[in-house]
Amino acid sequence: MSTIVVLDGYTTSPLAADATPADNEAGWQALARLGELVVHERTAADEVAKRIGDAEIALTNKTPIGEAVFKACTALKYVGVLATGVNVVDLDAAKAHGVTVTNVPGYSTPSVAQHVFALLLELCSRASEHDAAVHVGKWANCDDFSFTTGPLVELSGKTLGVVGTGAIGQAVAKVGHALGMTIAAHSRTQRDIGLPVQWLSVDELFATADAVTLHCPLTPQTEGLVNAQRLGTMKPGAFVINTGRGPLIDEPALAEALSKGTIAGAGLDVLSSEPPSTDNPLLSAPNCVITPHIAWATVESRKRLLSIAAANLRGYLDGQPTNVVS
Repeated sequence: MSTIVVLDGYTTSPLAADATPADNEAGWQALARLGELVVHERTAADEVAKRIGDAEIALTNKTPIGEAVFKACTALKYVGVLATGVNVVDLDAAKAHGVTVTNVPGYSTPSVAQHVFALLLELCSRASEHDAAVHVGKWANCDDFSFTTGPLVELSGKTLGVVGTGAIGQAVAKVGHALGMTIAAHSRTQRDIGLPVQWLSVDELFATADAVTLHCPLTPQTEGLVNAQRLGTMKPGAFVINTGRGPLIDEPALAEALSKGTIAGAGLDVLSSEPPSTDNPLLSAPNCVITPHIAWATVESRKRLLSIAAANLRGYLDGQPTNVVS
């Protein structure tokens, strides 16, 4: 029976943080049926080769596996990435050493689409801000039956600009449409997504949309996509939402735009470095809602992730690998 080494199982665990160890172990059962499963919560860079050792199979979420590891771990034949993005694995080195690499596409689409609107609705309705005000007594001491802490925004009739219309971008567009928003989009490939879409250039989209949400891959061409120039063309009441990759945004430029009131707000689930450095300018920027890279992390999404990861490994062991990236 093959040994399966998971390098960083903590964030992938499909149950809540307050679950018992036995509960969390249950989430790994599909993989445990395929070999001798060893789950490490976290693995430092200098521990990777030692922990893989003579194992044929390694699974990783964000722990890098590079050339040196492939050279040291000569028995390694399969790396399963417990995520969609595969930049943590040196794919060229994997190919050179005859190692199959798979990923898990599509598992988080409903959860990410949901989180996009959690961020956008927070900016529009200020739910947490009002909740905090109520809990410190502002409603109890109010002369009126209601009060607001700032302007509230209705999404119906507004334009949602979607950058990237893959599975997640399409799901987001459909939710926006259901809320009564007009959908504008920019994508490398224009496709029928089952609802009316106004296809625009990137610059046209930023100048037109009331909210821009990013769902494109991070490439040399898209790095810094949200920059000072494009922010300067946006409506003063517009929002930027990013659940994609942090470097899609020029963070100092966005912080300055928020501070100057060039745009109304931003909702971010990803930053250029994670965890962020304490001097990241967005941490102190006004009207900036930041969550710690959790758009993918619902219980349901994590269960799908492990189910697909197990199916990938089962296919490899049966000689019919799926979701192969190298």
